[in-house]
Amino acid sequence: MARRLVVASNRGPVSYARDAAGERVTRRGGGGLATALRPLVKHEDVTWIASAMTDEDRAVADEAGGEAFAEQARDGSVYRLRLVAQDPQAYEGFYNVVSNGTLWFLQHYLWGLAYEPTLGAELRRAWRDGYEAVNRAFADAVLAELEHADAAVCFHDYHLYLAPRFVRAARPGALLTHFVHIPWADADYWRTLPHELRVAVHEGLLANDVVGFHAERWRSNFVRVCEQLVGAEWDADDCVVRYAGRETRALVQPISIDVDEFDALRDDPAVLAEERLIVERRPELLVVRVDRTDPSKNIVRGFRAFALLLERYPELHGRVGMLALLDPSRQSLPEYAAYLGAIAVEARAVNDRFRRGDWWPIDLQIGDNFQQAVAAYKQFDVLLVNPICDGMNLVAKEGPVVNTRDGVVVLSENAGACAELGEWALPVNPFDLEDQAEALHRALTMPADERRRRAAAISAHVREHDIEGWIAAQLTEIERLADPAPRV
Repeated sequence: MARRLVVASNRGPVSYARDAAGERVTRRGGGGLATALRPLVKHEDVTWIASAMTDEDRAVADEAGGEAFAEQARDGSVYRLRLVAQDPQAYEGFYNVVSNGTLWFLQHYLWGLAYEPTLGAELRRAWRDGYEAVNRAFADAVLAELEHADAAVCFHDYHLYLAPRFVRAARPGALLTHFVHIPWADADYWRTLPHELRVAVHEGLLANDVVGFHAERWRSNFVRVCEQLVGAEWDADDCVVRYAGRETRALVQPISIDVDEFDALRDDPAVLAEERLIVERRPELLVVRVDRTDPSKNIVRGFRAFALLLERYPELHGRVGMLALLDPSRQSLPEYAAYLGAIAVEARAVNDRFRRGDWWPIDLQIGDNFQQAVAAYKQFDVLLVNPICDGMNLVAKEGPVVNTRDGVVVLSENAGACAELGEWALPVNPFDLEDQAEALHRALTMPADERRRRAAAISAHVREHDIEGWIAAQLTEIERLADPAPRV
């Protein structure tokens, strides 16, 4: 019999809307995390707790009386969904001010500390009335589910750092895990947060039985920060952080992709139609990047590195082009809106400088078109993945699985994926334009047999270590924790 799980994340696997006829429709949930976690419902008795994101989500939550209700996954699996409707002002502080406006920037090293951040009363107010309030609402929803039946609780990501401590206070024996899907900054960067906030984050996570990360460097940072900021002790032999009379296992478990889904998408009619359009327009050599327009994705530097490639190697003029498929992200935040503008300005500058005739070096397309992204994955000669910092970066895994041209991956050494794929990708310093330009040139001129070997190795690794393996690792750890032997 499958173990009962409660999964808690800000975004859920589905959202609700009304179509043109006024009928309620169910849509695939937004965000990479919800997409990655969807296969969980095939394995376990799952109740998924998520924020009500849309007006129709809130209507559904209201109709359910705030309780969980049955929902069906695309494969027919049935799970329970509980939508937590938040006060709009509280959610604004939780989501835009604290989660994305502060924690995301901190954990991706996006602040230039000479000028930012400037923190004070606004952040503390958003923390108290927004982040803490929403985390308490999630904890209350978790506790309500635990009243129905015993379950393991799986928290996800930076939105819910405080909720485990609230649950632990009410249910000391609860089995709690938390997976952090973004980088963990070092102690000096965490010290930018006010003392009480940085302590609350770490005490919240240390209320879990397990905390998971995608890469060893993120776990190592977490452990050191716990030692330096809250006085925890690290037992490397048992992978345990000891704090306040409790033990928390800190594990490295790199997430992956649903390989079966991408195999099916390869020949999907919508993907094939998009691929035909790309083939009709593609130059001889195609560099592809697929990203959200997030400052952490380092898109502007990527364009500048491409310009340096064209400056140094004029023989590539007319032969190579970059297809940049970018999904607008968090445009309600001023930094994101400004970055989207900077992306457009940089692409225009590169094209104005180098274009000739019908050849435009950068084909910039802004929009959310998943089928087009998969089609581009199939056609790349080089996949540029150069984030400033990334917990994992699944683009580096998605592209090689469907690529048909023995494409080479140029991969930031600061992406979690580099720890897995760096042996076969071309690792680069995401701040070094020369390093990136030379890596692009090496990738574009690499002998066919070496390209084939590298591409095959990445594809084989991702196929062997897919999302099913990641989920199995999570469930195995939960079963280990659920052993009746006493736990601290």
